[in-house]
Amino acid sequence: MFGHTPLHIILLFMLYAVGATVSAVACCYLLLRQGNAFAPNIKPPIRLRRWMAAFFASMTLSHVWYLPTLAFTTKEDIMQWMLLGGLLDCLTFIPLGIVVLLCMLQDRHRPLWPVWVAVTPLVVGMSLCLATNSMDYLPMTYAYFWLSTAGMVIYMVRAVRQYSRWLRDNYADLEGKEVGHSFVMLCVFLLTFGIYVGGSAWACHEYIVQICAIALTCYLLWREETLSDLTIHPPLTLSAENELQADTEPPPAIITKPTEDDAASVPTTNEIGSLLQRYCVDTQLYLQHDLSLQQLAQAIGSNRTYLSRYFASLNTTYNAYINNLRIQHFINRYREAVAADPRNVCTQQLVSESGYRSYSTFSLAFKQRMGLSLSAWIRDSNEK
Repeated sequence: MFGHTPLHIILLFMLYAVGATVSAVACCYLLLRQGNAFAPNIKPPIRLRRWMAAFFASMTLSHVWYLPTLAFTTKEDIMQWMLLGGLLDCLTFIPLGIVVLLCMLQDRHRPLWPVWVAVTPLVVGMSLCLATNSMDYLPMTYAYFWLSTAGMVIYMVRAVRQYSRWLRDNYADLEGKEVGHSFVMLCVFLLTFGIYVGGSAWACHEYIVQICAIALTCYLLWREETLSDLTIHPPLTLSAENELQADTEPPPAIITKPTEDDAASVPTTNEIGSLLQRYCVDTQLYLQHDLSLQQLAQAIGSNRTYLSRYFASLNTTYNAYINNLRIQHFINRYREAVAADPRNVCTQQLVSESGYRSYSTFSLAFKQRMGLSLSAWIRDSNEK
């Protein structure tokens, strides 16, 4: 390390102060502000917001209980206080960080008590080191830390993949719902603690840890503000044209879950296909933003179980089905606009009319569906 020179202490204290201030402000913001300042149109999950506020509070306290090490001069005093700080981190900062990761996955309500069970060996190891004033238990504690970290990474890889499949099976619009960026947060989290655990090998590890903590706070706050709450399903609304059509046609009967003695009531593939054609395709219901599988099932008079089975029988997902309809709608609208006035075609407007809020989301879906970029497709279409 640099040693406790006056300049080193001043610079590190300033960095500590910045890190503590950023995390404290983020905590107060999440607790006190009702709305969303960064993405007003998105309502983030309340559960995630509360746990993330607790995590930011633990980050602020972590800066406080490590701060006295800057004033100590002997190696023994510094190590003793570092052990105390490590114990407090094992009780607060580490489990709360894992809880935040789990709360980002909204496909199911995961129990959180296993997190504290998993960190118990860390607490025991750090407590033994602190009680005996010895480092004899530290290698075993470090080994368990890295072993549990590897297990957490494996679990998160599987959980995020399952979550992504769940999203595509239930939602037409994935913007503000995917959590792939949580891997970035996990990497920062591991980097911070990796440097913390093996910091004695780095001359500037104290500075790197603080910089990572500030970056982690900013990233997490952005992630919380831009993640949609998937437990809230707005009521299904139709356009004026669709409402007029709905008034002239009686809604289909709701298909309830059949019993073993009533197998005939199970809708066939052709029946669900006809219902989708009549109440989704013909009415252009697929153009509605944030249309979920549950809402579509309600609109056609079925339920999400049968509808999911229908898409699975076609070897597709609900997301792919809706995006195929939207992209075909865009293609038809584009060709009509070109035929009417090729010099006055607004692609952005057509994308919005096709059910997409984001041009980038549409471009990605278009390339996956058509096999080439939008610009390449437009160029090929104009050459024909």
